[in-house]
Amino acid sequence: MSLRKSLVVSTAVLAATLSFAPSLFAQANETFTVKITNITKGISFTPFLAATHNNDVQLFEVAKPASDELSRVAEGGDVGPLASALEATGNVIDTSTTSGLLGPGESVSFDIQSQTHVSFISIVSMLLPTNDTIVALNKGVLPGFRTGTATYYLDAYDAGTETNDELCENIPGPRCGGEPFSPEDEGEGYVYPSPGIHGDADLGRAAYNWSGKVAKVEIVRVR
Repeated sequence: MSLRKSLVVSTAVLAATLSFAPSLFAQANETFTVKITNITKGISFTPFLAATHNNDVQLFEVAKPASDELSRVAEGGDVGPLASALEATGNVIDTSTTSGLLGPGESVSFDIQSQTHVSFISIVSMLLPTNDTIVALNKGVLPGFRTGTATYYLDAYDAGTETNDELCENIPGPRCGGEPFSPEDEGEGYVYPSPGIHGDADLGRAAYNWSGKVAKVEIVRVR
C-alpha cells in the first residue's frame, strides 16, 4: 500500500473512531455505593428509595404541596408509587430500594447506576413513629471522577399531608401499629422542615424527638 493510501485509510479510521466515541461516552455506566446511617436516638426509617436522575427531577419543594406519590412515602413508607412515577418521567437512570426498618445507629448500603451525563441523586424514607415525616436528599450531586466521594447529612421534612396528632392509631409501624394513610386528612398542605416530636399524645419527646440532622449519607464512586 502506498504512503498516500495508508494516510487516507488511517484518517478514515480516526474519523470513524471520533464520531463513535461520544456515543460510547454518553452511554457509559457509572456505579456508586451508597451508605445510609441513622443518626437519631429513637427513630427508625422505613425502606429507602434512591434514584439517579438529571436536572429535571425534584422530589419536592419546600412551601409547596407534596405529590400524591410522596404522601404515600410520608404517611406509610410506601415507595412503590413514587418509584414508578420517577421512572415514567424518562429523566431517571436507575432506582434502588432497601428492605426492612433501619434503627438508630444502624447503616444500610446498596449500589446504584448512573451515566456520565447524569449527575444527581435523590433519596427518601419515612420516619417512624411520625404521622407524615420524611428524611430526604433532594437532588444531591453525585461525586465526580476527581473527588470520588460525597457525604451528606440529611434533614427531616414534614410532608404536610396529615395532621401531626401523634396518636398511635394514625401511625404505622412496630411502635404504634396504626393505620398508615389518612386520605380524608389534608394536613397543613405543604412541605416544611419538621419540628420534631411534640410529645402531646402517644409519643414522648424523651424517647423519640431529634434535633438537627437525622441521617448521614456517604456516596463512593466505584467506577
